[in-house]
Amino acid sequence: MRLRDQINTDLTSAMKSKNAERLSVLRMMKSAIRNREIDSRQELEDPQTIQVLLSLIKQRKDSIEQFTRGGRPELADKEAAEIKVIEEYLPAAVSDEEIEKIVGEVIQETGVTSVKDMGKVMKGCMARLSGRPVDGSKVSALVKAKLS
Repeated sequence: MRLRDQINTDLTSAMKSKNAERLSVLRMMKSAIRNREIDSRQELEDPQTIQVLLSLIKQRKDSIEQFTRGGRPELADKEAAEIKVIEEYLPAAVSDEEIEKIVGEVIQETGVTSVKDMGKVMKGCMARLSGRPVDGSKVSALVKAKLS
């Protein structure tokens, strides 16, 4: 079953069970996916849907940071709960060992030796990791460390 179809199915069951918090998050997810489909004028495949969900998580993390700084812990907790629901639809995160292996392979394939060409390595790494949740800053830090 495609990811967007699973979200629609879970949306219906959340309506039936009257789970308002989950229903709200699922509607927001569906809306974000639909907006991206309208922008691209095509149905999204699972890797693109995952990218939409990852951007929603990033937005929520930024909001948590802002709410925490602003002294609004109740709103930060609400955003954290939303992140948990969104994460249910994502595949397992990439391990640090796997990131390190991919970075090593890309560096070897591209033949890059200096930090000046870090962009080439990052592009190759992120292409291999697309469709899976990965922290770009971890990849960047590892690439920088290997090239230094």
